[in-house]
Amino acid sequence: MRGIVQGVGFRPFVYSNASRRALHGRVLNNAAGVLIDLEGDASEIDHFVHELQSNPPPLASIESIERLADLVPLDYADFQILESDSVGRKSAAVSADVGTCDDCLRELFDRANRRYGYPFINCTNCGPRFTIVKRVPYDRKNTTMQSFEMCDACRAEYENPLDRRFHAEPTACEACGPCLHLLDREGRYFSGDAVATAAKLLTAGKILAIKGIGGFHLACDALSKEAVAELRGRKFREDKPFALMARSVEMIRAFCRISNNESALLESPARPIVLLERKRGNAIPRDVAPGVNTLGFMLPYAPLHYLLLEALNRPLVMTSGNISDEPICFRDDDANERLNGIADYFLVHDRPIHIRTDDSVVRSFNEREMVLRRSRGFAPAPIRTSFKFERSILACGAELKNTFCLARGHSAFVSHHIGDLENLETLRSFTEGIEHFKHLFDIDPDVVAYDLHPEYLSTKYALSLNNVSDKFAVQHHHAHVASCMADNQIDGEVIGVAFDGLGFGLDGKLWGGEFFVADFCDAERVVHLANVPLPGGAKAIREPWRLAAVYLQRALGNNFAELNLPFTRALDPARWTTLNSMIAARVNCPETSSMGRLFDAVSGLLTLRSSVNYEGQAAIELEGIAERVATGFYEFQIAGDAISAEPVVCKIVEDLLEDVPIGQISARFHLSVAHLIVNVAQKIREERHLNRVVLSGGVFQNMWLLERVTGLLRESHFDVFTHRRVPTNDGGISLGQAAVANARLGRGH
Repeated sequence: MRGIVQGVGFRPFVYSNASRRALHGRVLNNAAGVLIDLEGDASEIDHFVHELQSNPPPLASIESIERLADLVPLDYADFQILESDSVGRKSAAVSADVGTCDDCLRELFDRANRRYGYPFINCTNCGPRFTIVKRVPYDRKNTTMQSFEMCDACRAEYENPLDRRFHAEPTACEACGPCLHLLDREGRYFSGDAVATAAKLLTAGKILAIKGIGGFHLACDALSKEAVAELRGRKFREDKPFALMARSVEMIRAFCRISNNESALLESPARPIVLLERKRGNAIPRDVAPGVNTLGFMLPYAPLHYLLLEALNRPLVMTSGNISDEPICFRDDDANERLNGIADYFLVHDRPIHIRTDDSVVRSFNEREMVLRRSRGFAPAPIRTSFKFERSILACGAELKNTFCLARGHSAFVSHHIGDLENLETLRSFTEGIEHFKHLFDIDPDVVAYDLHPEYLSTKYALSLNNVSDKFAVQHHHAHVASCMADNQIDGEVIGVAFDGLGFGLDGKLWGGEFFVADFCDAERVVHLANVPLPGGAKAIREPWRLAAVYLQRALGNNFAELNLPFTRALDPARWTTLNSMIAARVNCPETSSMGRLFDAVSGLLTLRSSVNYEGQAAIELEGIAERVATGFYEFQIAGDAISAEPVVCKIVEDLLEDVPIGQISARFHLSVAHLIVNVAQKIREERHLNRVVLSGGVFQNMWLLERVTGLLRESHFDVFTHRRVPTNDGGISLGQAAVANARLGRGH
């Protein structure tokens, strides 16, 4: 038998399986995956293949097994593991970084074990992968562990087919592997136990920069209000929630409600940040996550984390090691320069990180995983598609929450989270990431897909490429819908609902509240939220009061300021007069149909948020105050292809004048949007005979809305599709762009 399989940890597994069945032959890594030659009893070979398929190693992912019969026997004397062969086109999967396994944890805290307390312990089933790989095949010489020469003891384990560290490429110990150091801001080294000293400093309220697997974290005591406030001030991060890390699920239960599925997500090998409902009156300061009713917790995933949390026995803030809006630091010199004004001390090691990778973020929806930021622990595992990419495609993604995607065959390699392409450092991370993926997966794209927005840096990058034969501009919201379709492996026409902040429309206006009849190739915009002016352009996004005033004026006329509302009492007449003049003259007032901006307007009207400090803050806080049960809802007006929100705004004003609690008003507004989606979907079903509804866009990160709208749609007998493997926000755009470009190529566009 000769077969090709893909995965990590196959060779020792194959060796043991073959030896146990008295099969002879060889196994080796090659550019396509793992090549196995087997000779022996036919029934034993059948059992061998069944074992591969039914019980593979923990990190293995079998994409295909090809059995070649009628080969000339080579009369192998035994079974051997051969050196890797890097010749040929690379198609082998590269594993994501994996949290420390139970076996390594037992050794880490076993005083009798030679790796006791060693902060870089790993084995075949756990440890760094993607962040240390320079090229494939995945051998030590092709990783950042190349410079660490194994000691005799580690070499013996590495070469023993019966040892669980057999060909574990990052394997090391204190005698031969990476070392941990604690430094102050001036670069002076601390002597003694670095972990114990770091724990004491954190307990004393200090801020530490900690080098992990994919980059640096900034850490402080999560129970210290003073330390959290100091970190916020130094990092220039006014309100955006901090991520947290705790030693165990049991510890997290003291602060959050955790379902069985959420517990499983926390303990999964990917070790993502999981958004959890915070308990009332818990000891975590509100400043950790102001204005929201969730906390983002993760469990330790590197041995260093376990050692530190064991010494502390309390949760830590573990936020990205950067200044707000910049990518995380992952090189020591860069961290020393950029984080020196934030961190009091640096806990670092000398194992280089080849590519920066931020923590992933997920939440539980309908008892399944919903990825909100796909990065460490997930990338670069391919998204398998039901269709085939006939040519190699690069999709450049959007501007916010950027990812890129390289695609060929049935695999879409969606990148790790890059971030917002709004500065040179993030753009460099984007371009370097593309080159790394091209090299890693041996993909030289001759097709590029990009967003319609002419000012996106990702669009400018795509248009600057001279070595591609075809370029496809893909409308932002069509890409959203196509992304969700690819995520769910469906094709054909669907009812596509794309609700988000902003995206450049085919008419040059800013879309964001769209209903489509769409497939991968085309998207017909059939209904949308009525356009309103965005006075001041981007400034209106940062100041939701502007949109609140716009919607009030449209609903109630110029005399709305005379209403006895908290909003109107706080409104500056001079500022509104200026904005009104801008609107009348159509100066710096682009029009938008954005549902995300309507959420901002309602947040402003309820005086929750007159200005925002991070993207989506107003809508997030509007969800945060919504009561669990809505007593009634408001109705939008649908006329032709436009949806008017003016009746909704009028009803909100009536409720405010009648002193209805704003938590109830928020709930009614959310339910209004859910009913709007169902009503429009029913209208499209009657006219187009379509029953599948695809929901995509950043607005559907709102769990209050998503739970209600999916429930109502299913009650109306629709087939409903939401995101799971890629984010519903702009982090999923690149997959949709690739799918649209591929479909258009197939139709000869």
